[in-house]
Amino acid sequence: MFGIRFHKAQPTTYLMKYRAGKVTQEGAGLSTFYYAPVTSLVAVPIGSRDAAFIFQQTARDFQALTIQGHVTYRISEPKHAASMLNFTLKADGKTYESDDPEKLPQRILGTVEVLAQQAVKELPLKEALQASDRIANIIATGLTGRADIASLGLEILGVSIRGVKPTPDTAKALEAEAREAILKNADEAIFARRNFAVERERAIRESELDTEIAVEQKKRSIRETQMDAEASVVAKKNELREAGMVADITLEGKRKDFVELNAGNTRTLADAEAYRVGALMKIFEGVDTKVIQALAAAGMQPAQLIAQAFTGIAERAERIGQLNVSPDLLQTLLEKPKPAEVVHARRP
Repeated sequence: MFGIRFHKAQPTTYLMKYRAGKVTQEGAGLSTFYYAPVTSLVAVPIGSRDAAFIFQQTARDFQALTIQGHVTYRISEPKHAASMLNFTLKADGKTYESDDPEKLPQRILGTVEVLAQQAVKELPLKEALQASDRIANIIATGLTGRADIASLGLEILGVSIRGVKPTPDTAKALEAEAREAILKNADEAIFARRNFAVERERAIRESELDTEIAVEQKKRSIRETQMDAEASVVAKKNELREAGMVADITLEGKRKDFVELNAGNTRTLADAEAYRVGALMKIFEGVDTKVIQALAAAGMQPAQLIAQAFTGIAERAERIGQLNVSPDLLQTLLEKPKPAEVVHARRP
C-alpha cells in the first residue's frame, strides 16, 4: 500500500537497506519496513554452503583420473561480497535481480580445479590415487591464499576429496597388476612357509643326528669305560692269579719239603721199627713156640683165649675121638664178660 513493504531476513542472511546510495540499516536476520520505489535491499547469505565438484585431471605419467569432492565455504565479510557481486533483491523481496549469487560457487570451483591440477600433475597415477588427503590440503591452502577468494569476503571452512579414480581401463589394468602382485605375494608366502618348514625339518633332523651322535659317543665312552674296567679287572685277576700261582708254588714247595721230611721221618721210623723187630726176633731165637704163645696170650680177653683153645683143639683133631659141646657151654662162651669181670680177668 502506497509502496511501503515489510521484509524479514533469515538469521543466515545479512540484509543491507540502501537508500540514496547509502546504507541506512543492516544486520543479520534484520526485519524492516521500506519504501520500495526509493529503497534497495541487498541480501547476502552468510551461512555455510557446499560446492560439489568432479574434475578430469592428468597425472605426471599421462594417465587420466577423476577427482571428486566438495568445498565448504561461507561469506564472512558480506560488504566485500556485496561490492563484488550483485545480491540485490527484486521488488518482490524474494529473488535476486542478477545471477551473480549463482556464479559464486562456479568461481570457487574454477579456482579449485586449477589447484587440483597443480596438485596432481606432480604425482604419478599410483601415488595420486592414494593422495586424497594431500590433494585436499593443497587445495585448502591454495584457496586461503588466493586474492580473488579473499576479495569476495569468503572463508573456506574445508575441502574434502571423496575419491580419486582412474579410467575403467586403467582401473582394470591396476586391478590385474595388484591381483598379480597379491598372487605373487601369496606364492612367496607359500614358498617362504614351505622353506621355513624345510628348514625346521632340517634343523630337527640335524638335532636328531646330533642327539644320535651324542648318544653313540656316550655309548662308546661307556664301552671304553667298561673295557677299561674289564681290562683292569682282568689285570687284577692276572695279578691275583700270578700271586696265587706264586703262593701255590711256594705252598707246593713247602708241601714237597713237608712230604720229603715226612717220608724221611717215615723211613726213619720204619728203620727204627725194623731194628726193634729185628732185635726182638734175635731175642726170641731158640725160644720154644709155646712159650712165645703163652707170652702172647697174656693179657688176652677170655673170648680170645677160648678162640685160641679151639684153634689148638682143631690142630689136634685127629687125636680127639669125640668132643661134645653143650648149648649152655656155647652160650656161656659167647656171652660178653662184664666190665668188672674183664678188669678182674686182666689183673694178674
